Amino acid sequence: MLKTIAIVGRPNVGKSTLFNRIMGKRVAIVHHESGVTRDRNYGETEWTGKKFIVIDTGGFIPDSDEKFDKVIREQIRIAIEEADKIIFLVDCENGLHPIDIEFGNILRRYSNKKNIFLVCNKSDNEKRDLNSADFFSLGLGVPITISAINGRNVAELLDEVLKDIHDTETKTDEKVKFAIIGRPNSGKSSIVNAILNEERNIVTDIPGTTRDPIDSVIKYYGRDIILIDTAGLQKKSYFKRIESIMFYSNVRTFKSIQRCDVAIIVIDAAIIFDNFSKTPDIKTAPFKLDKQDVRIIEDTVNQKKGILIVINKWDLVERNSQTSKIIEEKIKNHLKTEDYARIIFISALTKQRIHKVIEEAYKIYTEKNKTIRTSEINQKILEEIKKKPHPSVKGKEIKINYITQIKSDHPVFAFFTNEPGKINLNYKRFLERKIRGHFGFAGVPITLTFKKKN
Repeated sequence: MLKTIAIVGRPNVGKSTLFNRIMGKRVAIVHHESGVTRDRNYGETEWTGKKFIVIDTGGFIPDSDEKFDKVIREQIRIAIEEADKIIFLVDCENGLHPIDIEFGNILRRYSNKKNIFLVCNKSDNEKRDLNSADFFSLGLGVPITISAINGRNVAELLDEVLKDIHDTETKTDEKVKFAIIGRPNSGKSSIVNAILNEERNIVTDIPGTTRDPIDSVIKYYGRDIILIDTAGLQKKSYFKRIESIMFYSNVRTFKSIQRCDVAIIVIDAAIIFDNFSKTPDIKTAPFKLDKQDVRIIEDTVNQKKGILIVINKWDLVERNSQTSKIIEEKIKNHLKTEDYARIIFISALTKQRIHKVIEEAYKIYTEKNKTIRTSEINQKILEEIKKKPHPSVKGKEIKINYITQIKSDHPVFAFFTNEPGKINLNYKRFLERKIRGHFGFAGVPITLTFKKKN
């Protein structure tokens, strides 16, 4: 699993500026979760080939009875406990502040368990570096001086923070991993329990019961499969009304997607049918997925994981023999470019088609790791290109001469062409459709890359 680094400190010391500087152009995925007084951000990035997760937290204000400040303090506490390493950011321009002293006292309690880096921001030059001497009194080691806004010494900071992370820590093991993810109360833990045929996890009707990913191991045709039951993802407004801890449940779920092979995305059938409450004919009724479900799917696609959409609580829905087919078609039409996702309809309560969850997820895992022979790719796809060539650009013919599958953790196909930068988006989608039409890859994101021919 990737290491997690939390950036903490009092307000206005430049935490978000440092977060943005670290993410830079290497951003894989970043979420801007609306918190209480400002955004909370987290995302995956890399430095010198080492991948890691960064969490940006709110400004620490001690002893405030203001509701929002209490929520922020709770978020910071959880972030510290969740993180492997902590960047304690202080302000070198304005010097040591009483809040820094109080926060430093809190962080020293974790110094035996966590790597804590005392970082003096807003140090734009060597003269200002001298101000960092005031922070030695915090007892958190030698301050590291940086300027997040212009990047001064940020590279050196990252080298120091990541120096003990080795290549082996960023590689995944060979065990098959399926993550059960989705909105709260969609029945994720019930599905895990039904699959395991035991009450491994607590199941209630209160959203957010599960807060930590829980791993279970099952056997499937002699193969060990790790099943990860994750925390429920929350809506932004839920954070404000109920409890800040749910933001970090999102972070944990994000990490679970990152380490799985196939994401089993659970959607509550009742939520879908709420769309049809005013229209008796579901075939003609307007339809779209909930924004939260769409975001989960986008996260999974961005991380290049296999996708299995599980419509749960199907036993509660009034339906006929055509209902599932209509719903599947509407979901795929709504997803558009992610219409390759596999969709199944189950009931964890009655165990209706529960066996299909692992069966379908394993099929997607197999598709994700499938390799097509180069000769077969060229024979079939070049013939499709011949039938429908790329339109010329400013009178110049676009030629694709050769195709091969590149070794990767998901299907990647390289197309060698005379003009790699001029292949338009519609044609890329045409090529992906033809690859899927000939070779499958159901439930699996595909990457197409275009290279200059030799």
